[in-house]
Amino acid sequence: MKSLLIETTLFEGKINEDTSGRTLVKGILQRAGAENQNGRVYPREILMREAKKYETLIKERRALGELDHPDSSVINLKNVSHNVKEIHWDGDDLVGTVEILPTPSGNILKELLRAGILLGISSRGMGSVTNIGDGKVKVGEDFELIGWDFVSNPSTHGAFMTPLQESVNKKQIQESVVCGDYCKAQDLMREIITEIA
Repeated sequence: MKSLLIETTLFEGKINEDTSGRTLVKGILQRAGAENQNGRVYPREILMREAKKYETLIKERRALGELDHPDSSVINLKNVSHNVKEIHWDGDDLVGTVEILPTPSGNILKELLRAGILLGISSRGMGSVTNIGDGKVKVGEDFELIGWDFVSNPSTHGAFMTPLQESVNKKQIQESVVCGDYCKAQDLMREIITEIA
């Protein structure tokens, strides 16, 4: 049975503007083959297949995402904050460039980033999972990627989005990702709420 699957990657909140004035950020969207804080593993071949399909939306400028995660498989246009401009693989990391749009939600997102707020970028998709032991599950062949949203709570270990054309101190990033029991508690609460809904 397919259900809504949500995975979040920590995003470092710095922004850049290109020569046309668009606000862009770049970094890891998702990691293949690694267990995240939700205990899920996304096989590389499944993520590669879905990333290839998603490139059609990117070419059509319809790779939209929302500010905050809805509990729905539909992109709600009144909450759209950004558009994914490109994606590519760097080893097992699916990396992308994201344009923050001048919408009400996009403006909120931009101001949060300017204030240095650490956010997550979270995938949303539909699919089933199979138990592989030790509290881990593997995402099934029927997984369908919907897109990525910006959220407040991370679930992917050690992955960051970074600003375009700026270097980032890796030690500072690693120190800021450690959130221990807080993240585990938040993830557990999110899973409980998702299962109840």
